[in-house]
Parts: sequence; C-alpha cells; structure tokens
Amino acid sequence: MFTGLVVAEGRVAAGLQGRPGRLEIAAQAWRGRTYVIGESIAVNGVCLTVVEARNGCFAADVSAETCARTTLGALAVGAIVNLEPALRAGDALGGHMVSGHVDGVATVESFVGGQEGARLRLRMPGELLRYVARKGSVCVDGVSLTVNGVEDPLIDITLVPHTLACTGLRTLAGGRQVNVEIDLVARYVERLLSTAGASTGYQEMRS
Repeated sequence: MFTGLVVAEGRVAAGLQGRPGRLEIAAQAWRGRTYVIGESIAVNGVCLTVVEARNGCFAADVSAETCARTTLGALAVGAIVNLEPALRAGDALGGHMVSGHVDGVATVESFVGGQEGARLRLRMPGELLRYVARKGSVCVDGVSLTVNGVEDPLIDITLVPHTLACTGLRTLAGGRQVNVEIDLVARYVERLLSTAGASTGYQEMRS
C-alpha cells in the first residue's frame, strides 16, 4: 500500500524496450535506509518488488501483463521516474490510499505551466472516467492529485509548484502517456452496489 506522496526521483538505468524483463533504476535510497531485497517500491505508480540492489541502483522484474497495462515498457534509459516506498505502520497518510495496481494509461491532452504551478488535462480511458469525480483523488504516475474538473473524456488537474519541483510530472507534454490509478473507494463502492443488487434479486426470486 502507498499514499501517492513521492519521496524521490530515479532514472532508468536499463529499460525494457517494450518487452517484459528486468527494469533497473538508479536512485539513492531515502530516509537513511538501503534498498531491501523483496521490498515493494512504486515506480511511476506501479508496485514492483526489489530483486537486486547495488551501488545506488535497484532492479525489479516486470511481467508481460504490467508491460501491457502501464507505461513502464516504453521508458527509455535516462527517463525520470517517481519513487515511493510501501507505507509502514505509523507513517503519515498525507495523500490517499494507493495500491500500486495501475488501472490504465491516460494521455496528456495539454500541460501548461506558470509561476504558480501548472494545469494538466488528461484524456482518460472511457472505462475509467466514471470512477473520477470533481474534488476526488486520482493517482498519476504515482502522484496523488486532486481532480478539479471532469468533462468527458478529459479531467483537469492543478499541479502546485512543490509537486512540480519534487516529481517527474514537470517533464510532461502533450501526447505523453501516464499511468493512472483510480481511487480505491470508487472501486469498492461499485462492487458493493453490484453485490447488493445481486443479493436483492436473489431474495426476490426466493420469495
């Protein structure tokens, strides 16, 4: 589990070239700790397991499913990635609950920056837009963000200067693709409603 609060940036040291395999990230460990084999780290919002760690780098194996559903397979050597370690008991929950299981890929419609931040417009996949609400939360490339507006098929997000300074989102441009994870609460609400409907129908048939 993660919070969507990026703690460090890394750079791709060895990419996947569109195929499943081992992704290597160059990044100094944070908070005075070293990388631990088997720990979970969110890389651009994708939960990966550390399988190798040395000389300020860590590596993780990326499956064909992850390559197909996220942007990790397309990352070039040198690309900036957002990093977050898994949430520990007692850590502050400053963003929102993020699983690290990306729901889909959105496309940057526009990215306009200024002294007071930037405005990001994303073209969302149709099957995910229904889970996004104005003033709700969405995770973009591992960053917890608040949605300012929804206008099918676009969503509007404002990025404050701190977010731009501390994450790779400052490098976004029109046409770029980003990993998106919807709010966990939206998923569970839909599931509960569908289950409630099925239960009601079952009871009606029995009566």
